[in-house]
Amino acid sequence: MSDAGAFTPKLLALDIDGTLLVPMAGSGISAEQVTPAVRKAIDRAVDAGCHIVLASGRSPLSMSHVLGHLGLPRGTAAAPALVVASNGAVTFSFPPMAVITEVTFDAREAVQTVLAHVPDAAVAVEEHGIGYRVNRHFPVGELDGEMIVTPIGEIFAKEVSRVIIRDPESTSEDFVTLARRLGLHGTNYFIGWTAWLDIEPEGVSKASGLAEIAGMLEVEQRNVLAIGDGRNDIEMLEWAGRGVAMGQAPDEVKAIADDVTETVDLDGAALEIDRWF
Repeated sequence: MSDAGAFTPKLLALDIDGTLLVPMAGSGISAEQVTPAVRKAIDRAVDAGCHIVLASGRSPLSMSHVLGHLGLPRGTAAAPALVVASNGAVTFSFPPMAVITEVTFDAREAVQTVLAHVPDAAVAVEEHGIGYRVNRHFPVGELDGEMIVTPIGEIFAKEVSRVIIRDPESTSEDFVTLARRLGLHGTNYFIGWTAWLDIEPEGVSKASGLAEIAGMLEVEQRNVLAIGDGRNDIEMLEWAGRGVAMGQAPDEVKAIADDVTETVDLDGAALEIDRWF
C-alpha cells in the first residue's frame, strides 16, 4: 500500500448501507439520508475531480434514489453517474437509467438446494426499474419498488442476475453455516447482516463490476479507494488500491482491509475521505 504522500484516489467506490447510510436500530434497514459530514466529504472529493462510484447489493432502482440524496451527478453538463449494483451483476449509468452490463445465470439448482433446507424462505429476483418478483412478501422496508408475487417456477423460467433469499426466522450466522455446508457450486454468494443470502453468477462481485467501470473511466486499480462494511465488500476491498473497512464490519472484513475507520454512526466514511480531500 502506498503511503499517504503517494496515494491520491482518482475513483472513490462507496458501499451504501452501513457505510453511507446509518441502519435504524433493531431493523437493519437504513435511514434514507446521508449525514452532513459524509455529504461534505463526498462534495470535497467531487470538487477535486474524483469519480464517485456507488457499489452496493441494492438494485439499480434503489441506488438511483441514493444518488439523489448525494446530489449525483451534479451540474447540467455533468456526465451520468456510473454505478455497480446487485453486488456487481449489474452496472448502469444514471440519469437516465441505462444498464451497461448484466451478468445472468440459471439459478434453479442453487435455489432448490437452499429451499430444501429453508423451505419457508422468501425468494426475490429483480425486475429492473419496477421492483422484484417474489414467491412471498418480504418484511416491510427491505425491498424497494413493487413486490410481484409469482410462482417459483415462473420466477426462474429464464436466467437472472441475482437471487435474494431471506428467512426472518433465521440469523446471519445460520445462513453463513448453511451456505458453507451447501457449497452452492457454480455461484458466488454473500451473507448480509440478517438472514439474507445473495446468490450471484460465479465470478461476479462488487470487484468485477468496479473493475469494469474503472476501465471505462480509465482509472488504474491502484488509484481506487473503496470503503465498505459487509461480507459482500471483501472482494472490492481486496481489489482496490486502498480498501477500508468500517468500524462495525465483521472481523473477516476487517482482516482483509488495508485499514479500518470509525463506525458508520461516527461518520467513518467521512473520516477516511477527509484523509485525501
